[in-house]
Amino acid sequence: MITKIATIERTKEIVKKYDFVFKKSLGQNFLVDTRILDEIVESANITKDDCVLEVGPGIGSLTQVLAEAAGKVVAVEIDKKLIPILEDTLQGYDNIEVINSDILKVDIVEIIGEKNNGKPIKVVANLPYYITTPIVMGLLQKRLPVESITVMIQKEVADRMQAKPSTKDYGKLSLAVQYYCTPKIVAMAPAHCFMPQPKIESAVIQLKVLDQPSVTVSDEELLFKLFRAGFSQRRKTLMNCLNNSPDIMLSKEDVVSSISEAGFDARIRGEALSLEQFAVLTEIVAKKLKKE
Repeated sequence: MITKIATIERTKEIVKKYDFVFKKSLGQNFLVDTRILDEIVESANITKDDCVLEVGPGIGSLTQVLAEAAGKVVAVEIDKKLIPILEDTLQGYDNIEVINSDILKVDIVEIIGEKNNGKPIKVVANLPYYITTPIVMGLLQKRLPVESITVMIQKEVADRMQAKPSTKDYGKLSLAVQYYCTPKIVAMAPAHCFMPQPKIESAVIQLKVLDQPSVTVSDEELLFKLFRAGFSQRRKTLMNCLNNSPDIMLSKEDVVSSISEAGFDARIRGEALSLEQFAVLTEIVAKKLKKE
């Protein structure tokens, strides 16, 4: 039986053996709780039919559990000092491939084509908190063949991803994520589940990627501009936010009439609008911009 990597004792042993120094700049916090790892894999619904893309495998704690459940695991690790460690810790598995690269620079489409014959993959990761949003939004905005994204992230960010209108966590990230997928927090991870222990709470969120965006608009770029504008000055009205936005090139008169035509109160704030309401506003603004 292969020893589990994700225990405090085994992790300490590996770190000591390789004289490994955790890099804060890369957000390295290794999972040392097998229960959490099992929850991640179960939540991601990993089967032997799946090819899984893992981001930041570290010393292989999650990689090992994924390999036992999946048909193939492709792990992308930016820290070259971790490559020999991974070769050691994962040597008992023949369905793992480690790529030493930056996930923001690799050609994921090429990986999916080569490793999974172009079929949709599942992304699973314990993400570095400092780069969570660029990684997740990069995967979603590029419309890659990804079935789901199940990731351990900062709880605060997970809360924002699944937040509803008129709540403190609701914002442009909520709208952007929910445009592409259905988010759901599936597990919590206290600080003691990691080495070293982070000073923030963590959560596992599953993002089920939709076949089509959750709303239909004629100008997707404009929709996202409205997301940004609507929350650029959170405590101000939507009208003021749109008036002050350099991205929305409308006269004050057209801004006022757009909000009115959408059926919104003149004093409404962006935080009160649902994704569907932003979509309605997008179509109205688009028509006025064409007349400019």
